[in-house]
Amino acid sequence: MPPMEERRASIAGLDTRWFEAPGDGVPILYVHGVPNTGRLWHAFLERTGGLAPDLPGFGQSGKPNDFDYSIEGYSAWLSAFLDDRGVEAFRLVVHDWGAAALALAQAHPQRLERLVLLDAVPLLPGYRWHRIARLWRRPLAGEMAMGFTTKFATRRLLALPDGRPYPENELDEAWRHFDHGTQRAILRLYRSAPEPALEAAGARLGELRCPALVVWGASDPYLPERFAHKYAGALGGQEQVDVVSGAGHWPWLDDPAVVERVAGFLT
Repeated sequence: MPPMEERRASIAGLDTRWFEAPGDGVPILYVHGVPNTGRLWHAFLERTGGLAPDLPGFGQSGKPNDFDYSIEGYSAWLSAFLDDRGVEAFRLVVHDWGAAALALAQAHPQRLERLVLLDAVPLLPGYRWHRIARLWRRPLAGEMAMGFTTKFATRRLLALPDGRPYPENELDEAWRHFDHGTQRAILRLYRSAPEPALEAAGARLGELRCPALVVWGASDPYLPERFAHKYAGALGGQEQVDVVSGAGHWPWLDDPAVVERVAGFLT
């Protein structure tokens, strides 16, 4: 497969970095979450091809003060990104807050051909934010927590199950871009989404009738495994659920076979 490229352009007036690799068939859009960047998806892009942008507020994309850091804001921006790349039908892979892309999918379900959810923020009833998110959602307390965050603390926060360290190259990528703009984006994103807003954002998941694969780390400390099954029950098509024993919030980092599982489903 030809090599992956790092590319840049202005998308909806915002300087954007993304990673792109050629693939067969309908394009695949990979959408990262907090605190990652599009580089998170390198192993997948090498296997399947596709597009993996740094979302506004993250990585080397723009981090303007006036961007709408919310599910709706990211959905609109992702729509502009696909339009800029000339993409109509697409396959979608999301992790963590990449679930914001599900708003775009629900707005245009006829465009979505396949869907993969990897430990995605639940746009579902019954979810309660984890302890760190509840701290970030509190004015002043969240700013103080962000301001006192160190790389050492981030390494501990992102530790994999059984205390295994988060991969150093992934940690370096996240920490390198964890500046004031990213901290502001994270705080605004979490504060835009009380639990009722999450549930409302997933109200039309049943209209997504394409084949779907839900992959979840059984030991995810932030998003309990039961939401893998709740997502499968909410979607309107043929769903498969793969709970990865011993894996955490980034299940492919614990079990590299997840990359092949996802790639096989997509292709």
